[in-house]
Amino acid sequence: MNTLELTGLGPLYDALRRAGYTVIGPTVRDDAIVLAELDSIDHLPYGWGVRLAPGGYRLRRRDDGAAFAHAAGPQSWKPFLHRPRVKVWEADRTDDGFEVKDAAPEPGRLALLGVRPCDLRAIAIQDRVLTGGRHVDPSYAARRDGAFIVAVNCTEPGETCFCVSMGTGPQAGPGYDLSLTELTGEDSLRYVVDVGTEAGARVMGDIQAGPAEPAVVDRARAEVTAAADRMGREMPALGLRDLMAGSLEAERWDEVAERCLSCGNCTMVCPTCFCTRVTDTTDLTGDHAERWQLWDSCFDLDYSHLHGGDVRSSPKSRYRQWLTHKLGTWHDQFGSSGCVGCGRCIVWCPVGIDLTVEVAALRAETAQDGAG
Repeated sequence: MNTLELTGLGPLYDALRRAGYTVIGPTVRDDAIVLAELDSIDHLPYGWGVRLAPGGYRLRRRDDGAAFAHAAGPQSWKPFLHRPRVKVWEADRTDDGFEVKDAAPEPGRLALLGVRPCDLRAIAIQDRVLTGGRHVDPSYAARRDGAFIVAVNCTEPGETCFCVSMGTGPQAGPGYDLSLTELTGEDSLRYVVDVGTEAGARVMGDIQAGPAEPAVVDRARAEVTAAADRMGREMPALGLRDLMAGSLEAERWDEVAERCLSCGNCTMVCPTCFCTRVTDTTDLTGDHAERWQLWDSCFDLDYSHLHGGDVRSSPKSRYRQWLTHKLGTWHDQFGSSGCVGCGRCIVWCPVGIDLTVEVAALRAETAQDGAG
């Protein structure tokens, strides 16, 4: 593995643009750090951090100029790869009936700059869900095939992060083209760069970047290792599948249902939730029709609607479906957990429901019932 050093991100940004990529990265907008197209490397959130809590998110000024010393924001990278709204086909009336045309996948040549290790794992999970089986999502596949990933190792986890528990961070796993570790100094930022793919090597070959000194590499590795001891939350990952399967009738589901608004925020901000629905529309003349695929949520009452009624009509049943699928039956479908420990569902829940607390309560109730 090549380990290089950059004293700023301008050359990397310019190299990505020369390679034909649209660069997406974090920036400050509307009192939050969001993901958007970057017209300049200066639009990164230099000097900004965040304070996180169940149902709470606040920007804060840092004492340094770090660009990536903030935890997961309100967006994951999902909207750029698994689009919230995709046209499937359109049809026009003809003299002989209808002419149907499949919508061409929207290709993307995106450079995702600043992908956290938890989000890198989430992308790998979405790859497995949306391209790993017989039924490939063509829109996702087209945008994913053209994506260039610049991961950033985590050196400052947030108060609601628990990636270590889920085995997804703070060190970036496989799947990146380039991986950065940001090091702050008195007057400058330095980046240790690990090259993960040939595409990454080509981009770095277009930059005047020298090899990183061993002492700098050691410092970068040490700061990532130290971040593992500063997680704000913990989720005992072992036995989660069995716990979910064995606690379906637990009283704790009633307690959480009294607080849950069934708003679906948790599924919208989750980097791995993938559920969609389709909707058909026509114009006023009836001569033109379209089918669209839209994001959906298992918290939506209509999501489980079948002939005769709704399968999951209560908030209890919908929350239980979400959590037991995410932590339990996801293993049966896709061979891994659907949770990557980013903590977004905790932060962006209006009533501050914390899934690590709920899992601990289910575990305690199950253990008590077993002891009794």
